Amino acid sequence: MGRSSTPPEPPHYPLAFLWTLAIVLPMHPRITIAGVGTVAPQGIGNKRYLDALLNGESGVRAISHFDTTGLSVRFAGYAKEFEPAKYMDEHTLKHVARVVPMSVAASMEAFAEAGIDHTKLSLEERRRFAVVIGSGGGAMEFVERQYDLWYKGSVKKASVYVVPSGTMGNMASEVSMAFGLRGPSHVITTGCTSSSDAMGYAMMLLRDNRADRVLVGGADCTVTRGMMEGLCLMGILASKYQAEPARACRPFDGQRDGFVLSEGAWMMIMEKNGKKSVAEMAGHGGTCDAHHRVRMAEDGIEPARSMQLACEDAGVKPEDIDSVWLHGTGTQLNDRIESKAVKLFLGDRAKKIPMTAVKSMIGHPQGACGSAAAVGAILAMHAGAIPPTINLENPDPECDLDYTPLRARDCNARVVMISTLGFGSKNAAIVIKRA
Repeated sequence: MGRSSTPPEPPHYPLAFLWTLAIVLPMHPRITIAGVGTVAPQGIGNKRYLDALLNGESGVRAISHFDTTGLSVRFAGYAKEFEPAKYMDEHTLKHVARVVPMSVAASMEAFAEAGIDHTKLSLEERRRFAVVIGSGGGAMEFVERQYDLWYKGSVKKASVYVVPSGTMGNMASEVSMAFGLRGPSHVITTGCTSSSDAMGYAMMLLRDNRADRVLVGGADCTVTRGMMEGLCLMGILASKYQAEPARACRPFDGQRDGFVLSEGAWMMIMEKNGKKSVAEMAGHGGTCDAHHRVRMAEDGIEPARSMQLACEDAGVKPEDIDSVWLHGTGTQLNDRIESKAVKLFLGDRAKKIPMTAVKSMIGHPQGACGSAAAVGAILAMHAGAIPPTINLENPDPECDLDYTPLRARDCNARVVMISTLGFGSKNAAIVIKRA
């Protein structure tokens, strides 16, 4: 008799064995973070940012850079200490959005912390160095500035680069040009999950050998008259504390009434198996509720699944998570459903580990909020602490987790989850490990 043409059945392994194998033998190279940089509403630089977070210092203040007459909300997280002329010349600043020099400023600190002199990189190193920026509003401030000139009859003062500089994609190009980086130069814009997704995309570029290094993070500068008008129209901005702006953003508090718009830039340099490492970018997960253009689905299933996917990507289990940096906007819907999602994800552990909502101090920097949390988490892990959720004075019974209310605490976290949720019912989660 001849041999049977039927192939033998593959061996069957217990699921527990396969899960263990996936953790012991990771399929991806280790993605390290060599350095980070910050421009925040409280001030400039990583040290200033960390000190502000651990001291519960708010960067929310009355708007003074444009006329707020007629607005129902007149405060925001505006980075008043940021001076664009320190990072780009006056001629260039006429032709770019505020978000560009802000991105450059945060990137300069990331390069310095990483110990990389971009002027000394070889041509091949530049070609293998990508730029990925997450932003929700991009050049909106620049576009409003140009329209203002047009409506005032001063169109001749408008930038000749109004079209390219008014687009989202040019943000990354400007940063690439500032540092002479010739790798992929991309902008990820997925609303409030933009910079979380940008970090996930950067990981893919490194894992797929499309780049050796990536300058990645988030930047948004949309504290403008037009944006404020639109958000006031939607009725989703916090408005109760006009005389005390620092008390306005109240994530998970029973008296919360909306979020506070803000701005900032938080950048980092990722490498494959880098020699210098302040942290490891371990995993990313993204989902969509496919539910509504601004409302989250009530069940919390897809935000929880994004966290599970990030864990699987990182090769860790939910029980390995030591702390969670929540999206925590301060809206009634977001905080309630995000709390539900975390409980779905962590189960009984949800009430046993510390969490925080830094938007209580920085406001909501839109597409940059994921990188704001990521940089904050890296700095806080090295400090052995977790920042507080300030203004959490009247706990909401439906929001019953440990949000680290009012004051920072010691926290020896080694694995941190970053949760972000966005318009269009998008969800993204990041897992970061301490170096």
